[in-house]
Amino acid sequence: QVQLVESGGGLVQPGGSLRLSCVASGSVASIFVMGWYRQTPGKRRELVASLVNGGVTNYGDSVKGRFTISRDNAENTVYLQMNSLKPEDTAIYYCHTRATIAPYTYWGQGTQVTVSS
Repeated sequence: QVQLVESGGGLVQPGGSLRLSCVASGSVASIFVMGWYRQTPGKRRELVASLVNGGVTNYGDSVKGRFTISRDNAENTVYLQMNSLKPEDTAIYYCHTRATIAPYTYWGQGTQVTVSS
């Protein structure tokens, strides 16, 4: 099993920045993808960014050029640096991993990001 704990959400003005963190614990050696999704009421959860072991990254179209995902393997932590934030980035952000042990997909509890003046 893998446990995920997010932090770093909050209220920020448009154009501002935030950095989200997600610490993984448990069977961390089984993890091969870490990433972030977000969800707003009435909408499906959407990919924000993902990072595969070895360094391959993938970003949602709406955040390309503004958000950066990175990982500290020594700390079992994945980060999401969010710059040039827009009101439409307001959502609950969930940390996500894929691992080689059941149930193979894990989610954090979510952290609220609100972009508003």
